[in-house]
Amino acid sequence: MTKKLYYESAYLKDWHTSVSQVVEREDGLYLILEETAFYPHGGGQPCDAGTIGGIPVLDVILEDNVVLHKVESLPDGSQVSCQLDWKRRFDHMQQHSGQHLLSAVFRELFQAMTLSFHLGNDYATIDLELQELTPDQLAAAEQEVNRQVVLDRNIVSYFVTPEEMASLPLVKLPKVTENIRIVEIEGVEHNACGGTHVSSTGAIGMIKLLRAEKQKGNIRITFKCGGRALHEANDNQRILSALSAKFNTGKDEIMDRIGKWEAEQKQLQAELAVLREQNDIYMAKELLSGLEPEARVVAHIFEDKSLKDLQSLAAKLTANTELPVLLLTAMENKAVLACNGSAGLSCGAFFKAHLGEFQGKGGGSDKMAQAGFPAWDEVLKFYEFAKVNL
Repeated sequence: MTKKLYYESAYLKDWHTSVSQVVEREDGLYLILEETAFYPHGGGQPCDAGTIGGIPVLDVILEDNVVLHKVESLPDGSQVSCQLDWKRRFDHMQQHSGQHLLSAVFRELFQAMTLSFHLGNDYATIDLELQELTPDQLAAAEQEVNRQVVLDRNIVSYFVTPEEMASLPLVKLPKVTENIRIVEIEGVEHNACGGTHVSSTGAIGMIKLLRAEKQKGNIRITFKCGGRALHEANDNQRILSALSAKFNTGKDEIMDRIGKWEAEQKQLQAELAVLREQNDIYMAKELLSGLEPEARVVAHIFEDKSLKDLQSLAAKLTANTELPVLLLTAMENKAVLACNGSAGLSCGAFFKAHLGEFQGKGGGSDKMAQAGFPAWDEVLKFYEFAKVNL
């Protein structure tokens, strides 16, 4: 059994120990140490990282009360110096302690139990046994949890017997019946937990609640603590400053300015849609008036139209001719085939039958189909083929 130094002090960063066993598995090499401060995966908290004898630790797992450390290669000798990735460890401590405090606040304010906890690389979440949570309630929880942070309450951990546990006001009973570890936030809660924690609520730092959303009939809270919360605030400030400069206005007036900009954009889009419609009508007349008497298809190549533009123009053309319409755009290496259905042609079926010969992919209905090609040469080859075979 490995001596777990992370239970003696979550703040231990460096130590010397012996390699008691090397385990070779299909997925790599694992070391068992006589003593370890590397925390393994568990309780919603990711494992620690760092080095053993200068060799990077890739993963840490717990099996039958033994901690296994996955490494890139074996260190020199059985006596090793170990070092934690302290930035990662302290971040996990802040998030995990913050979760305990946040869960306690939601229980106190809204009688909402925490169903699960997830600590990711960017943010943490808790799922609450709660049907609804208003923005005002979320704001109240954030204000209260940060008030508890400032009170700088002590956070201590210790092991108890089942008999001792029975006398404690636990949040909920643990699944284990031995080696029961309690994490206590002074004056707030007693919680059975095997994770690593900061020494007081003040060390959690600011807690920022990012959002609340429904998740399988419950409420999921996404949050950040400490350093992560500071980075979030800095990112938001950077974006806010950029928007303020972009719109040449103070931060308090940005939303009003964006609202006006959106209204202007809608007006411009409406005007542009009218101009495009008029242009399509004009273009359709030009293409139809320029057809040779023996023409079997209305075909044209455009340099800079989008697929959506081609589809709109094709609809205008098929409303005024019984000939099939074949349009290409060099900008996107795409083709559109359309007809009014009077000639018995199925555009989708034609594409399905012939696109593969030209590395094209696409499809559509009887009256309109579209396709994309990997190269312009293939588009042109299909274009020439279709003009002859439609």
